[in-house]
Amino acid sequence: MRLTKTMRWTALAACTALAISACSTSSDKKSTDGANGSGKTGGSISIQSGEPQHGLVPQNTAESEGAQVLNALFAGLVEYDHQTNEPKLRVAESIESPDSKVWTIKLKDGYTFHNGEKVTAQSFVDAWNWGANQDNAAEGLPFFAKIEGSEDLSPGKDKKPATDKLKGLKVVDEKTFTVSLSAPFSQFKIMLGYTAFYPLPKAFFQDPKAFEDAPIGNGAFQMDGKWQHNQQIKLKRYDNFPASDGKAKLDSVTFKIYDKLETAYNDLRADNIQITNKLPISAMATVAQEFGDRYIYKPESGVGFIGFPIATNPAAYGKPEIRKAISMAIDRESITKNIFSGTRIPADDFISPIIPGYRKGAMGDAAKFDPAKAKELFVTAGGVPNNTIELGYNADGGHKEWIEAVGNQLKKNLGVEVTFKPFEKFGKILDELGAKQYSGAFRMAWQMDYPSIENYLRPIFSKVAIENGSNYGGYVNEQFEGLLAQADQAKTQEEGLKLYQQADDVLIKDLPYIPVYTYMTSAAYTKKVKNVVVDAQNRIDLANVELA
Repeated sequence: MRLTKTMRWTALAACTALAISACSTSSDKKSTDGANGSGKTGGSISIQSGEPQHGLVPQNTAESEGAQVLNALFAGLVEYDHQTNEPKLRVAESIESPDSKVWTIKLKDGYTFHNGEKVTAQSFVDAWNWGANQDNAAEGLPFFAKIEGSEDLSPGKDKKPATDKLKGLKVVDEKTFTVSLSAPFSQFKIMLGYTAFYPLPKAFFQDPKAFEDAPIGNGAFQMDGKWQHNQQIKLKRYDNFPASDGKAKLDSVTFKIYDKLETAYNDLRADNIQITNKLPISAMATVAQEFGDRYIYKPESGVGFIGFPIATNPAAYGKPEIRKAISMAIDRESITKNIFSGTRIPADDFISPIIPGYRKGAMGDAAKFDPAKAKELFVTAGGVPNNTIELGYNADGGHKEWIEAVGNQLKKNLGVEVTFKPFEKFGKILDELGAKQYSGAFRMAWQMDYPSIENYLRPIFSKVAIENGSNYGGYVNEQFEGLLAQADQAKTQEEGLKLYQQADDVLIKDLPYIPVYTYMTSAAYTKKVKNVVVDAQNRIDLANVELA
């Protein structure tokens, strides 16, 4: 999963003409990947980052800050084309299946971990076994649920795993392993670029705790010292990375950790950092004019939500009618235009517009601003206890303005009192939600892990994602679960897409979260660098960045 800290999978083209027309807000916005001109190898840069939630272990990283670092440190079996989002083989030589149930994965030669250890089939199998074991409480656990034997490693609360190995994983030889799924799943290959499926070296299992601050990956960059918490994470080029995969051009990259996006943006303007893919709201109106062709503006995969703790606070948010009333009381057009200066698009589906399966206007009346009907529905449903709604958000991601705008709209249109609870860091609100300690409505966002409509459904709203995953509201609907299972086993992509859309319709009816806006990548870089490309997951392709 990719929970996004800041204002922010497709097996087909990501930005069709329809998607681009739906996401473009004005003709003077720059839409460029920044891949222009020739540069030079070597040199060092700094980029903006926030503090990752957890230690830097791929199977336990589910948010955008840690994922950006791991994307530079690791190379997965597949990667996603920057233009089309189609999966491309990377560490894998081939990924094949005759029936979408038993998959054979063969590896390329030449990849090593940063300590010199060879990347083998066992490196992947060991990593996946660890991630699937509920004793390790890894955030990526739900992604292994389709592999045969996953229930033995994750039997549920108050039960102990019967084994520490997935029955469906078999090492054939040093470069080959097989994966047997519990049922056919045609999109399995697409999933394999996600961080949870990265390999791990033997050193991880010898000292997992030490690994968290000094991970040993197999990517184009390696750690340069330990993670200095709340300050910086330094990387340097890994010279033994295969040339066929593209060695890093820079000598080093420093992720400077900021609590406030305004501070980071001021440092960008002063060239103290060279790239940011997270801009403060205060910069939105002027960044295109100031940075010109060095401002990147294009559709990305993120969807911004207001979430509800349905399981922990059913008295306030247990009724779908209450949640629908809140949704209809929000003026999405006003928020995206006046708060984000047109750099967000009003949401009308749980699915991003760049993903096949998105349907324009799918939410119908639930996404239409209608304060009179919202108030009527809210009152008829009985309102909320003490006539008060609390809105929680992370204060380190530039959310104060739009959350307060939502709160003011709810005050005016529903006649409720609204209080605000800022959390200092994104990880803090995630921790409290995960521990069921926070019972207010909350700001949340989702960014694709892999390009599939399924990735916007199961990881956020399925039962398996409650204990280990991103179902922070505790939403459960058996009809939704059944449709996901049917879609997974569909014989054709078209049939599967229709079933996933039916599951999406269940969410639209229940509204466990309220989609508010969809993201556009808004990134900028200084004159010091060239070849800056940001993918649909809002990750910077650091290996190809060069000094100008």
